[in-house]
Amino acid sequence: MSTVAVAARSPGSEPGRIDVLRRLEAICGDRNLASLGARLEDLAGLVHADMASLERELSLPTGPRAVHRGAEHLISLGGKRLRPMCVALAARIGSGFDARARSLAVAVELVHGATLLHDDVVDMGDTRRGAPSSRAIYGNAVSIFAGDWLLIEALRRVRTAAVPGTLERLLDVIEEMIVAESLQLEGRGRLDTGREVWRSVVEGKTAALFRWAMFAGGCVGGLAEDEVRTLEQYGVHLGVAFQAIDDLLDLDGDQRATGKALFADLREGKMTYPLILALERDSATEPLLRSVLGSEDEARDDARFDDILAVLGRTGALEDCRALAEAEARKAVACLSALPPGRAIEALVTVAEATVARHA
Repeated sequence: MSTVAVAARSPGSEPGRIDVLRRLEAICGDRNLASLGARLEDLAGLVHADMASLERELSLPTGPRAVHRGAEHLISLGGKRLRPMCVALAARIGSGFDARARSLAVAVELVHGATLLHDDVVDMGDTRRGAPSSRAIYGNAVSIFAGDWLLIEALRRVRTAAVPGTLERLLDVIEEMIVAESLQLEGRGRLDTGREVWRSVVEGKTAALFRWAMFAGGCVGGLAEDEVRTLEQYGVHLGVAFQAIDDLLDLDGDQRATGKALFADLREGKMTYPLILALERDSATEPLLRSVLGSEDEARDDARFDDILAVLGRTGALEDCRALAEAEARKAVACLSALPPGRAIEALVTVAEATVARHA
């Protein structure tokens, strides 16, 4: 039995700590706990009270309108909570996690939730985290408006926290995310998406929000400007690593762990990093990818997935995608060397390594 599993079942363990440990276990998977177990336990011990208070504030009351029910459904499905955890850890490098930091942590998760509600409409997604999506239950319109409501609620909480610069920067980040979504939409159904476009989409759509989480936490913690900039760079590299692993899991993950069908991105017309590499290295891959890209014929597509996986293996695309994620995680960790050592810094190192080790 793993170190973390034992700790989670210890009679003296605190409930909030158990919840964080279980979430970290779910992210990493049992096969990775041998090396990360002790550090994951320490990370959970550091942030369990912060994350428990976050969860209480994230328990949105079900309002009278369908838009409230749609938003509450998405939030109730849980999630990794890595972005708010980044806010908490960045704040703990400085003065600590207070009510203002909690508001910022809630805000970053609400923005993330809003993007998921919108994504499910764009991608026609019927499941989210292994359960029916808000779109599937309440319809497209409700999912869109629920996402808009979460964005407004997030901005309201940042305004209330009144930490200088955080509201203005979040508005900029939301714009970045929208532009990146547009860039991805323009490339949907096309095979000529290169690595540069992939990176632009990832830095805007995924990494920008991790960057803001580190910025907000550093600001509320009272860190110096150069220290906050360093944390932002950590967030960028962490976000790219996170997305590279997402791309990998879409093609070669455990559907029971990820809660989504394999090859979902390809079926939706998106070229992920391993597919881009495979096409660069073997042009004969083009007809095979084109036959599945944006397809809705699941029976026919399933028969081609083994062929695509064979190409990915032959070209080394899956291994090099993981190598990219590991390199970005190392860059994230290297950024931390410029900051004073401490338990929060050690926890951020663990977050970067766990992000790459995750299987969900």
